[in-house]
Amino acid sequence: MLIRVIFSFLILMSGSAFASLLSQNGQPARYMQTTEDATIWAQVGNNVVTVGNVRAGQILAVVPTAADYYEFSFGFGTGFIDKGHLEPVQGKQRVEDSLGDLNKPLSNQNLITWRDTPVYNAPNAGSAPFGMLADNLRYPLIAKLKDRLNQTWFQIRIGNRLAWVSSLDAQLDNGIPILTYHHILRDEENTRFRHTSTTTSVRAFSNQMTWLRDQGYTTLSMYQLEGYIRNKMNLPARSVVITFDDGLKSVNRYAYPVLKEYGFKATAFIISSRIKRHPQKWDPKSLQFMSISELRQIQDVFDIQSHTHFLHRVDAYRRPILLSRSYHNILFDFEHSRRALSQFNPHVLYLSYPFGGYNATALQAANDAGFHLAVTTVKGKVTPGDNPFLLKRLYILRTDSLETMSRLISNQPQG
Repeated sequence: MLIRVIFSFLILMSGSAFASLLSQNGQPARYMQTTEDATIWAQVGNNVVTVGNVRAGQILAVVPTAADYYEFSFGFGTGFIDKGHLEPVQGKQRVEDSLGDLNKPLSNQNLITWRDTPVYNAPNAGSAPFGMLADNLRYPLIAKLKDRLNQTWFQIRIGNRLAWVSSLDAQLDNGIPILTYHHILRDEENTRFRHTSTTTSVRAFSNQMTWLRDQGYTTLSMYQLEGYIRNKMNLPARSVVITFDDGLKSVNRYAYPVLKEYGFKATAFIISSRIKRHPQKWDPKSLQFMSISELRQIQDVFDIQSHTHFLHRVDAYRRPILLSRSYHNILFDFEHSRRALSQFNPHVLYLSYPFGGYNATALQAANDAGFHLAVTTVKGKVTPGDNPFLLKRLYILRTDSLETMSRLISNQPQG
């Protein structure tokens, strides 16, 4: 019952938003103690899910609501706990002894849970258990500590309580992968682009998406990725962003049905000057671009964003022309692209640089044109605090094995 009530509430709050919540309607935070082991929920990505439990006898700072649950700070958002599991704390001193530094800043780093993860009241496995974090969470750290045995502990904050997780039970977050695709063809029809690294096969793409589904990955929008970079959103540990550059017709024909079948979301970075007025007859031997109607058709899966308007070209030396253009020329193009794509999306906030080419002028123009993030073709993952206009991406090639994909995408340090 509680989870259904929370789903109807579905709020998205940052840590600062929770601070404002503490005084909402004149209701300050209350210190309450759990009377029994209590399940806790929170919004993670687009869903409210079970995120763990708190053991009996633990103190939390909670905010009263009119519903049958209390709210408390959980990561970058808000957690929920059934009122029936809590009672007022007796004695002010006991509260002060149990709470940590409520103003201690986060470290711009997360931990990753890959199983149900014990949380302790002290950096010692022999200390009293605080509770448990569920599998598949990213949770912000305050600090890392070493105990007398040189064991690393992660310091976190839940409901204004400081708590600890052992590095034996969780990993440091090494970032979210943004996957990059362009063109997709069936093997039997690919006579022209077989040796082009930016062209993958329908079979390979389908196998890669099946692997993501079977491994339990959540596909994120660029809006959610922005929340991650700016430390404003709780997201699953197994998360990935899928992007397609250019806006080719093959995306509608082959990628869209696979993504739709699996319930995945993706981002299409569109060259706005190449959108066709009417669909073209399919020709696998040429690079064809989507029409207005084809772009509209895929919008239940794809978020439409910018790959510039006229700047997707190279000069006589095969270098991106963006690198030789003035600030005003680039700014005009970026703004033109945003206006042209507004017929599909009123929130064109994200940019993919043509051919991955950028310089300081392009970065400034992207910011001034109103973009929030921009992606490159530099290899790597995205982590909180990254330069929002220099985001790295990954290519999974047609010839890559699923083992290679697993190694690239999973939470391993990038060499």
